[in-house]
Amino acid sequence: MICSFKSVLSIVFLLGLNAAYTQNIDSAIKAKIVAQNEGFTLIREGKPYFIKGAGGTNYTDRLAKYGGNSIRTWDTKNGEEVLSKAYKLGLTVTMGLNVARERHGFNYNDTTAVKQQLERLRQEVRKYKNYPALLIWGIGNELNLEYKNPKVWDAVNDIAKMIHQEDRNHPVTTMLAGVNKREIEYIKARCPELDLLSVQVYGGLASVPQQLRSAGWKGPYMVTEWGPTGHWESMQTPWKASIEETSSQKAAVYKSRYEASIKQDKHCVGSYVFLWGQKQERTPTWYGLFTEIGEESEVVDVMQYLWSGRWPKNRAPHVDSVLLNNKKATDIIYLQPDKNYPLAVFAHDPNKDKMIVRWELLPESTDLKNGGDRESRPEAIPASISVENLKKAILKTPEKEGAYRLFLYISDGHNKVATANIPFYVK
Repeated sequence: MICSFKSVLSIVFLLGLNAAYTQNIDSAIKAKIVAQNEGFTLIREGKPYFIKGAGGTNYTDRLAKYGGNSIRTWDTKNGEEVLSKAYKLGLTVTMGLNVARERHGFNYNDTTAVKQQLERLRQEVRKYKNYPALLIWGIGNELNLEYKNPKVWDAVNDIAKMIHQEDRNHPVTTMLAGVNKREIEYIKARCPELDLLSVQVYGGLASVPQQLRSAGWKGPYMVTEWGPTGHWESMQTPWKASIEETSSQKAAVYKSRYEASIKQDKHCVGSYVFLWGQKQERTPTWYGLFTEIGEESEVVDVMQYLWSGRWPKNRAPHVDSVLLNNKKATDIIYLQPDKNYPLAVFAHDPNKDKMIVRWELLPESTDLKNGGDRESRPEAIPASISVENLKKAILKTPEKEGAYRLFLYISDGHNKVATANIPFYVK
């Protein structure tokens, strides 16, 4: 086989690139927290690094394009793939370490099990500590949720100490559900090895700086989950169905709460919005910034603005209100079985794109978990909505008595969407 001189040079060049990339993949980039300007700053490669992040590993190319700079995981599953892709996109990773929860049955009085967990996590740290995309280690997720044994914080401190022994280049944190003075006191007393605190707050995000000060936390922190008003914080119907904000209502509160807290507080080193993807949690639309088919809600527009200072040229549709039988979701709607009821939609598209409406009727979810544990999506009820036009439709209620939820999706034909839903009870 005969190769030209140019071909040989090309092969050598490509081999050189590959060698350089391999070398970079194994080269840790140091990050640390420093006290600065009456607050704290995360320093990476010797430069200030404010986290503009999102939770999840989906659509990371879009995150980078829209001005985000980091992602957060809950464990090390597919860690090599996640870290390598993040590196190629110029993103960093707060890598979660999956620490057992008491609410799932783990016993922190079992010293053998605790030691085995520590050694398992040691192997994970050794495996990933030199990836250049790695930014911070996150020990567990909401270990304070429904727990009783404070020895969990001793285990957290031992894990943090182990990480510092194995990896001197990356800070260590743990993620708390909410801001609670008792947990803050435990962590101050039992977890001196932590470099910063992480909190996860939804409706109360704007008051987090004050809550932390009142709880006695004077150190650095980041917000590792924040988003819409949580289902536990929302108005509920008499049949215990939480009323969800529309995507447009969510967009407004994401922006206002971020600007009042994360953007302002000098003790905050950044945040990870929840969720850069889609999941079923109470509903298929509550927490994800995307639909199941990858459409972007108005909240994604807001995040692009918060991260980059620029709004996207194509904006998502805006939904003002949805009425079922001339009532809003907050009016608490009871309907009769096997009857027709009018639907009315009030919405517009900022770019004047043609809007496409689709409806879906689901039984109210009964597979309800806590702490973001996996839930199953209810099966849709077919042939229940007759669409007249963009603004009007007819709902035929199910014959069976029970709780239901009607979902509205308004697409602009360019992968942007508005969402809303109305819970109702057939009686």
